[in-house]
Amino acid sequence: MATTPGFLTDWPWKSLGCFKHVLLAPWAIPKTYEFITGNGGGERDLSTFLIFPFLIWRMIHNQLWISFSRYRTAKGTTRIVDRGIEFDQVDREAGWDDQIVFNGLLFYIGAMSLTGATHLPLWRLDGVVITVLLHAGPVEFLYYWLHRALHHHFLYSRYHSHHHSSIATEPITSVIHPFAEHIAYFTLFAIPMLTTILTGTASIVSFAGYITYIDLMNNMGHCNFELVPASLFSAFPPLKLLLYTPTYHSLHHTQFRTNYSLFMPLYDHLYATADESTDDLHERSLNRGDESPDVVHLTHLTTPESVYRLRLGFAYLAASPDAADGRLRLLHRLLWPVTLWTMGLTWLYGRAAFVLERHRFGDVRLQTWALPKYRIQVRYAMQWQKEAINSLIEDAIVEAEGKGVKVLTLGLLNQGEELNGYGEIYVRKNPGLRTKLVDGSSLAVAVVLNSIPKGTTQVAIRGTPALFKVASALAQSLCQRGLQVVVPTKKEYDRLRQSFGTTSHANLLLSKAHSTKVWLVGEGLSEEEQKQAGKGTLFIPFSQFPPKKLREDCFYHTTPALTAPKSLENVDSCENWLGRRVMSAWRVAGLVHALEKWEEHECGDRMLDVDKVWEAALRHGFRPLHSSPPSPVVAYN
Repeated sequence: MATTPGFLTDWPWKSLGCFKHVLLAPWAIPKTYEFITGNGGGERDLSTFLIFPFLIWRMIHNQLWISFSRYRTAKGTTRIVDRGIEFDQVDREAGWDDQIVFNGLLFYIGAMSLTGATHLPLWRLDGVVITVLLHAGPVEFLYYWLHRALHHHFLYSRYHSHHHSSIATEPITSVIHPFAEHIAYFTLFAIPMLTTILTGTASIVSFAGYITYIDLMNNMGHCNFELVPASLFSAFPPLKLLLYTPTYHSLHHTQFRTNYSLFMPLYDHLYATADESTDDLHERSLNRGDESPDVVHLTHLTTPESVYRLRLGFAYLAASPDAADGRLRLLHRLLWPVTLWTMGLTWLYGRAAFVLERHRFGDVRLQTWALPKYRIQVRYAMQWQKEAINSLIEDAIVEAEGKGVKVLTLGLLNQGEELNGYGEIYVRKNPGLRTKLVDGSSLAVAVVLNSIPKGTTQVAIRGTPALFKVASALAQSLCQRGLQVVVPTKKEYDRLRQSFGTTSHANLLLSKAHSTKVWLVGEGLSEEEQKQAGKGTLFIPFSQFPPKKLREDCFYHTTPALTAPKSLENVDSCENWLGRRVMSAWRVAGLVHALEKWEEHECGDRMLDVDKVWEAALRHGFRPLHSSPPSPVVAYN
């Protein structure tokens, strides 16, 4: 929002939310029907029919830029501004498609009201030439002076400051303006289109090509990484006056009083507002290589539709997964061909981890890498698939070692007893490994222990097979602290008892009773077991996948996680189903390991001191989601 919002700041359909797209239906549906059936009378109007498909193309075009830019800025290659993006920017830029809806309505109104705006030919050279000349002349010139006017304190505080709230820009930042500004911009961009209509030289190509050019240049100028090679300007120096670059416009967002031009720097040079550091920043950005992180969290795709929740997918869904479940289900149904296509690509060509996001915590640089494999490929795949996944994980570890990574955490589906012995096989195969492998078990145990209500005397452990290492450590810690631990089967009882070694297991009990009011649950908890729990039972997950909430009369904690301190920078997406600025214990563990400079692996059977890890996490500003207040929850015998 602008500093002091002015007249026509909000979009007229703001109250409609995501239903704003319905505004196009009264226009798009009849025109599509008329074209397909030929019931509109006379010759079919291809140009009007193509308005709606063109709007869809614009959304796809913008989304491709969003994903590509987020990937490149996370990786670090040719990044311009190091400052990160936060949730407030994601929220501010969530309505980036408002201008597409607005343009679509104006296109339909123009087609119905302007003589010569319908039944346009596919191509006319004279119309294309007129469009190019009018854009390079009047449009660029008038935009320059409009832009300078918008930086006057009166208009800036009421309108343009909203756009400049984003210092580290994304492609969609280019269209984040108050409604009044978009009216002014469309008026400018309409000059070539209206002229070609009035002169009878308009064509489908001139219209679609011009708007696509505007989208392309807007997205490129705000993508925060440099992609225009210096050799282009060396080969043809005058091009510097005709083509701006991402670094050129990025300087406008950091310096504010320079580089006002739209896409042609010519007018900045004519009126002495070109930033003198433009060439130097352009060269430095091009020569910037990949960022070498200190900590890598190696995550994994989960369900097929999880690609849409990735930071590289739909930005707003990635930033609010809890609120987007209904929309995600609808989106998954609509985009099932895309989902199948992405699944096929990962099965056939998913041969290396890719950079998903980056963070900075003081002097420590953290990256998240994702393996292009789905959960189903780990749980149900044949042995050769598991071997392939282990190979991918090992390749990522070797790559991290080569980059000088200090700590690599194995998150989500990249660890497991049957898969890789909780990461132990990688240490055995690489005995000189300098990068410390962390499976996060110690911090996960600490989070669960500190989530159990005070006054509890007995807990049940259910669903242990999926993450037995954590279950065993929990049972042992609780028994040592004097709590009774109840397990339902003789097999689980014997296995846990054996894992205790010489430690006393007097508090470990075998019972199928469901009266215990605190359940520590793993991924192996069945729906039938959950239904048998007593009223008021508290379910505390110790696995990375929480149980499905089936009971309204019970209480559920989320997967072991902590809230990140505000000093953790560039947090603009959620980790799977967790809330904003909430990180799983497995992910936090690696960062704490690096901050404390611990020189040991935590994988295989190795566990760190649970209390020491917990105290270190709190000392660095991480906070529990669920504290352990006094509670009436006790054991019922």
